[in-house]
Amino acid sequence: MKALITGASSGIGRDMARVLSEKGYDLVLVARRKERLEELAKELKTSCRIVCADLSKPEECEALYEQVKEEKIDILINNAGFGILGEFTEIDLSRELNMIDVNIKAVTILTKLFLKDFKKRNAGRILNVASSAGFLPGPLLSGYYASKAYVLRLSQAIYEELRHEKSKVGISVLCPGPVDTEFNDVANVKFALKGLSSEYVAKYAIEKLLKGKLVIVPGNTMKFMHFLTKVTPDKILLKVAYHQQKKKREEK
Repeated sequence: MKALITGASSGIGRDMARVLSEKGYDLVLVARRKERLEELAKELKTSCRIVCADLSKPEECEALYEQVKEEKIDILINNAGFGILGEFTEIDLSRELNMIDVNIKAVTILTKLFLKDFKKRNAGRILNVASSAGFLPGPLLSGYYASKAYVLRLSQAIYEELRHEKSKVGISVLCPGPVDTEFNDVANVKFALKGLSSEYVAKYAIEKLLKGKLVIVPGNTMKFMHFLTKVTPDKILLKVAYHQQKKKREEK
């Protein structure tokens, strides 16, 4: 058994590598920071292959697939991603486009390429890491929220296509709320809610992935919040979301 994890150098990706290694999966660990991947590989119990790649570049996503396509990947985890806090007109355009390339383009490319192989074998699982942000509009984190809504809806649509085909290939989407990871520093935010540990989220996500659950929401608080988004008018959600995002601003 073998799993490929992007964004494996820290946070949820790193902890999912630990969980899968405990379960006997060999791993392909993908990130930009080679040293972090090498440190992680030393502690894992199974065989690890390290691939350094900048997934904001489509050609590197395709090159990653070409490097491993003969290795019979059983699980693909699209975990790489980041967010940027600020008003839409104030955020640097090139940085926001880079976020879209990682959060949307890379997920699309890798999901499509690996899914074609999985369908031919009629086996395999994909876990796309979205966020509870995907359930909401996100003023002051507009691009990030929109990118995670894309990942959520893409994964749900593919799930239904596979179901109609009676395929044995599985796809799941992870939608956690705040998690204590390096995401907070990169996005320059402080969360109003206490974050879950990345270890808990990783273990919960892998457990539900292997059981075939479509939308995975760790923690009772976020499950309740998800329910509220279904019954609350959009304009109220916008006001609440804006208020929460304002709390996330930090003075550096």
